[in-house]
Amino acid sequence: MNHLVEIMNGLETGEIPASADVKIYDQSHTEQDGTHLLMVHDQEGKWLLAVGDGPIFKDLQGTIVSNHQKVCPLSHENRLVLNRYFDYTVPRAFGTKTATMGLGDRLGLASPGHIETVRQRTVKPILAQQSIRELTLLNRTMEDMLDAASFAVFQEGYKEGFGADGDHIKEEKDIEYALSLGVSMLTLDCSDHIPKQIDSLSADKLATEFEQLDEETKTYFKKEYLNQTFSVNGLSIHFDENSVMKNVLQYAEALDYMAHVYHTYIQSADRTIDFEISIDETETITSPQAHFFVANELRNRGVRVTSLAPRFCGEFQKGIDYIGDIEQFERELEEHALIAEYFGYKLSIHSGSDKFKVFPIIAKYTKGILHIKTAGTNWLEAVRVIANTNPSLYRRMHAYALEHFKEALAYYHVTPDLASVTPLDQVSDEELALYMNDDAARQLFHVTYGILLTATNEEGRYIFKDEFFETLNRCEDVYRKALVYHIGKHVDLLGL
Repeated sequence: MNHLVEIMNGLETGEIPASADVKIYDQSHTEQDGTHLLMVHDQEGKWLLAVGDGPIFKDLQGTIVSNHQKVCPLSHENRLVLNRYFDYTVPRAFGTKTATMGLGDRLGLASPGHIETVRQRTVKPILAQQSIRELTLLNRTMEDMLDAASFAVFQEGYKEGFGADGDHIKEEKDIEYALSLGVSMLTLDCSDHIPKQIDSLSADKLATEFEQLDEETKTYFKKEYLNQTFSVNGLSIHFDENSVMKNVLQYAEALDYMAHVYHTYIQSADRTIDFEISIDETETITSPQAHFFVANELRNRGVRVTSLAPRFCGEFQKGIDYIGDIEQFERELEEHALIAEYFGYKLSIHSGSDKFKVFPIIAKYTKGILHIKTAGTNWLEAVRVIANTNPSLYRRMHAYALEHFKEALAYYHVTPDLASVTPLDQVSDEELALYMNDDAARQLFHVTYGILLTATNEEGRYIFKDEFFETLNRCEDVYRKALVYHIGKHVDLLGL
């Protein structure tokens, strides 16, 4: 505590002393109505130091050192205090005219590196972005996610705005909960309302299924679309009988749910919410025609979306580059971008991590206005840091991931050839980080993060988690530098 007292004494005099035992985040230093605040990091963790006698000093919870000095933990309660006094620590919506990037900080440690990456860029960071699936696999909460983002913003003195995404939410109870916590963006995952294998139905079976719909539904869609041709920014989209039936059977139920959620929760919110529609978590590729159908119906129902994520052709598998026909992707991406522009929302790219082959194409046709989600690549950069700084831990994690890989496939679709991964006993410590350049090894780690970070031994102690976080905290600057380089490559190729 003595080293923290010396720093607090320095805050009073205006001369903060250097300390070998404490890292000082200079950009966090701020004054609020007579109280100086500063974030620091010592061997026990990060703290918020408060010196003064203003209202925020009284509101912050912590250990009182003197009548005007307090050491405060980075707790949920103290995050809420910062939110009340500093607007820039509160997530905000960015609308349809600003490029945004979901940055998926699974560990609660990546946001400082993300902030440094986007400073002076045109893209705005959605720092808090985790799905219910990810949170569950890591035993984290949405509050943990929001706390980490807000404290990172305060630490970095970043006042240019950040977002928080209730990512890939399906159920209404989770929508209500996310909005109650203050998320500024909601990504509605409609996959549970999109039936499978409609594309594979024969013409007769398609007609039979369509005829089973109620008369009002059939009459409405036939009137709106049958034998209609729509002009969309120079793109001609035509609907014949077959395509009308197919799109109705594929998306009618999902459209009802989208409209319900929008009118029930988004439209009635007491603040602006960026509302994203996700129809990408399905087996069905979203054709430009289907994209238009969904977007047009949303407009007809008075639903205003900020962004929409189609299921693109090819494969956007986790943690590796695009797999598929680049020329086909470019043709269809151009049409998807024209449709998004026509309806006035951003095209959204999901599983966008490491898709370097197609980033220039995406940049060309979205013209710098898009939303892109990344997540697991930040975790993989953390694993790279572990490989470079704690090879023993990396080796144990690698072996455990191989043993438990099949368990992770219940949650993610990846197709790595694990037989192609060089055996651990053939790789020197100095070469371990090269595993993170190998597609199969990347996917091995990408999908086993939850298993690795929650694994416990017979005594109930974490096998890897504590040592993993201790290493990353000790190598905080190394991880930050790795993220600035890796995410910076994404941003550069996207022209942002």
